[in-house]
Amino acid sequence: MIVAGLRFELRVPHANSLKEKRAVIRPLVEGVRRSASVSVSEVAHQDTWQRSAIGVAIVTPDPRSMERLVAIVRRRVEEDPQVELLNTTLEYVEMDR
Repeated sequence: MIVAGLRFELRVPHANSLKEKRAVIRPLVEGVRRSASVSVSEVAHQDTWQRSAIGVAIVTPDPRSMERLVAIVRRRVEEDPQVELLNTTLEYVEMDR
């Protein structure tokens, strides 16, 4: 079993209020969740207008599945025209059988 945690540091350049930021982040979080069947949440900067951090948790039985899901999630975040990706962190843990 392989567990991965991804963290995306984002900038929402056109948000002028928390309401506008959430109107961008909420659909992004839901889109990532739907596209890869993973757990996703905004994990930092909840009270900052133009910043956000999204955390993603993925569990798979093998490395090939993990690579595929990580690629799907990254692509979904990177291709969102309403956010600027500032940084990505990825950590893996492989658990013995």
